[in-house]
Amino acid sequence: MPELPEVEVVKEGLKKLIKPTDPIEQIEFLRKDLRWNLPHSFTEKIKGQKILKLFRRAKYILLETEKFYLISHLGMTGSWRKDTQRKQHDHIVLSLESGTQLIYNDPRRFGVFDIIVKETLKKDKKFVHLGPEPLLVDEFHGTYLFSKSRRRKVPIKAFIMDQKVVVGVGNIYASEALFLAGIRPLASASRLTKVQSEKLVTAIQRVLKAAIDLGGSSIRDYKQASGESGGFQEQHFVYGRGQQACRKCRGLIRSQFLSGRNTFWCVKCQK
Repeated sequence: MPELPEVEVVKEGLKKLIKPTDPIEQIEFLRKDLRWNLPHSFTEKIKGQKILKLFRRAKYILLETEKFYLISHLGMTGSWRKDTQRKQHDHIVLSLESGTQLIYNDPRRFGVFDIIVKETLKKDKKFVHLGPEPLLVDEFHGTYLFSKSRRRKVPIKAFIMDQKVVVGVGNIYASEALFLAGIRPLASASRLTKVQSEKLVTAIQRVLKAAIDLGGSSIRDYKQASGESGGFQEQHFVYGRGQQACRKCRGLIRSQFLSGRNTFWCVKCQK
């Protein structure tokens, strides 16, 4: 947490705050590290670089300048905001020549921030093994998922959460997509049929798009760049609803830890 929809919403929020070609005045690191060491050696090199565009890859937000990529991963509790006032757990301050100041806050410090030379992006260890984007229908479709699932003995939920298979399908949205597809999360990926693969891809895309439209799911600390919370958690069919009645069939929602994550499913809807 945050997962792909939340990161997409934050990215779109930041795009509204940053003017195209706005030069970077300075970047200030208020500590040595987050999950990894912060790139202090780039603080002078990045000054004056014009911002060209902002985009997302998997759960990373990338800010492209003329020579570099600024890369942000929100971890578990990271957030960006436009502000001039410092708060507890503020760790990065990005100041633009237009006067806009973006501040990264992260109480648990599991986030990542890096600056890399543009030519090295495809070889960077954070990106080199990533699978396709789930919302790109030319890359992520039923035929692709079916071929990847052959001889994979892992539970289907773990399979679709594997970033080498498809990026950005985290715990919440894997549970919700499997419910919509009528597939039990503990079933082996190798048992997926072609029809089920098509249904699951459609369900993943449907769930992610719906979550993005509603600003993501605010389960704990997630906030948009505007400071607002998401609203998709109000529409969860199974996630976080263990021992409650299914909203579709009134059957029991069960839960079980799977690969270190709490997994939810309906005993009737997901055979």
